[in-house]
Amino acid sequence: MSTTRARIARALALSLLSIPLAACAGATPAGHAAHARAAGFPTTVAAADGPVRIEEQPHRILSLSASATEDLYAIGAGSQVTAVDAYSTFPPQAPRTRLTETTASAEAVAAYHPDLVVIAEDTNHIDAQLRRLGIPVLREPAPANLAGAYSEIEQLGQATGHSEQAARVAKRIAAEIAAIVRSTPRPRRALRVYHELEPTLYSATSHTFIGQIYSLFGLQNIADSAHGAGPYPQLSDEFIIAANPNLIVLADTVCCKQSAATVAARAGWRNIAAVKDGAIVPVEDSIASQWGPRIVHFVEKIAAAVRSLQAREHS
Repeated sequence: MSTTRARIARALALSLLSIPLAACAGATPAGHAAHARAAGFPTTVAAADGPVRIEEQPHRILSLSASATEDLYAIGAGSQVTAVDAYSTFPPQAPRTRLTETTASAEAVAAYHPDLVVIAEDTNHIDAQLRRLGIPVLREPAPANLAGAYSEIEQLGQATGHSEQAARVAKRIAAEIAAIVRSTPRPRRALRVYHELEPTLYSATSHTFIGQIYSLFGLQNIADSAHGAGPYPQLSDEFIIAANPNLIVLADTVCCKQSAATVAARAGWRNIAAVKDGAIVPVEDSIASQWGPRIVHFVEKIAAAVRSLQAREHS
């Protein structure tokens, strides 16, 4: 996910033999071309930074996006992935390297001989360099909403030869989220939420896929009142205390070891409604900050928190 906070901006050395894939070894050029056409290639993907033409089905994919890595495995393209970045922790079997989107050079990426590179943002300006080397680059940035997340899954399906599987995955995620929302009554009164990306108080407004999830449950996002800081503003202690959120969601439990106890110990926070009522929800960072299939788990967490708040009001 691409955000103003450094951790998400990041989010947002295997030695590979530079020999033909076994599946194509010994194939005639005509046979190879027929295989590519049968798989739906060449194809042009309408990516975030313009159309990307992919001549043949990729078999050496390098992902510098943790969300894209999760998506690739979910749509059945995992066997085509030969290297992923250091922050791609899911699924566990993904071939992690020391590469990161913010530090990887074009030379370091090209050393893996990829036939497709997926990034979230071109933070280290390698896109144009890789394209000059003939390596297609697909940029899939943090989406502004859930529809954007589904669209990126389908784009990855098109780029890898798994369009049908990708469409099914996107449809399943949307259906599961819709079912969770339907089963969760909307609050009778306005409930305010603060989503914490890291202890320096970066948050996410409703103009992000994270914020849209809170909107699904009728929650008021306090970050929406921050001015001039984009979709991922940095708030202040004074701002959060004055906003008095009823619910605090911590997406910095892994990176920064935040918890209900650390939040309660912050100066002036003990009188915030969420702190007094124990309405602090810890969520694994990657689940709350990435936009792959596991976003359903995040939605479930928020739904449970909303139900708990309503039950407390009615008790």
